[in-house]
Amino acid sequence: MKITVLFPTQTEASQFQRKDVTSVISGVGLTATAYATLKAIQERPDVVILAGIAGVFPHSTFQINDVVLVQSEVEADLGFFTNDGFVHLAHLPIDMEFERRHLLTCTDLPTPAIFPLAKSVSVNAAMAPFIDSSAADLENMEGAAFFHVCQKEHQRFLEIRAISNQVNIENDQWDMQSSVQALTTGLHKLIDYLQQ
Repeated sequence: MKITVLFPTQTEASQFQRKDVTSVISGVGLTATAYATLKAIQERPDVVILAGIAGVFPHSTFQINDVVLVQSEVEADLGFFTNDGFVHLAHLPIDMEFERRHLLTCTDLPTPAIFPLAKSVSVNAAMAPFIDSSAADLENMEGAAFFHVCQKEHQRFLEIRAISNQVNIENDQWDMQSSVQALTTGLHKLIDYLQQ
């Protein structure tokens, strides 16, 4: 099986070494991820995996260093500010024809589940106070672009995240080393499962 793993940063990839997969540093953010995902798909892998760290919202049951598979993504800060506050582009009452893309889901999740499933939002500005995070567990800066490109290209894909911090401006403490270790261990487990 031909597997490509995208890591947003070298830090997230730093503990991962495996000769039977292709690893790519995709870059941080939606734009860099969209480009790197499309380039990876052009190599015709059987599955593409986005592997990185994420912040957890205080209302979620997940904890720092948990490893999850992401079942859905929303590009949460795509929209307009109005007199009533922020409105997501998909919900904006505007007379224009365009794809009203909101919730993106992964249909390639393993069954039975080998990791807990999480709902995530992707943002350009981490900890943005105006987004609707009520239905999300996690925040990241790449997943929605990854989901969108893979879906448009009919590419099998998975997103695995290890939780590094809480999404809380007053408590900006990260456990980078332990979360990267948890990500690496989880990623090996996921690849072993896929290769059975």
